[in-house]
Amino acid sequence: MTRRANLPGADELFRSTTPALSAVPTTHEVSTPLVPPVISTPKAPSVKKGVRSIARRRVTTLDRSPSGRERHDEKITIYLSADELFDLDQARLLLRGDLGLAADRGRIVRESISVIIADLEAKGDQSILARRLRGL
Repeated sequence: MTRRANLPGADELFRSTTPALSAVPTTHEVSTPLVPPVISTPKAPSVKKGVRSIARRRVTTLDRSPSGRERHDEKITIYLSADELFDLDQARLLLRGDLGLAADRGRIVRESISVIIADLEAKGDQSILARRLRGL
């Protein structure tokens, strides 16, 4: 009797967990989505000269709300100073301690982006984002 542990092989450890194509049922039923897709038409390009050559897809209020706790397919990386990161964590702790709202840093950032973009679309040149970027 050997004292070696009996371990699974590499093919068992690294096997695919997604079902094989042959395991997928071959029914041709088309299920209707629970929420109908939102179709928005792009606005006609304005006469302003700018960088964008095609019209931006307008987001409706249904898809503008931040997603919360779900898997996200897109990712960006931002760099924060130590003070900015400290302020973000303080905001998270304030929300949790004083308001009873548990939110992670990513959720706070997504909510903040949603609010600031809505303000930009509503107020345009007078939005807080435009004013801060101009240094006013």
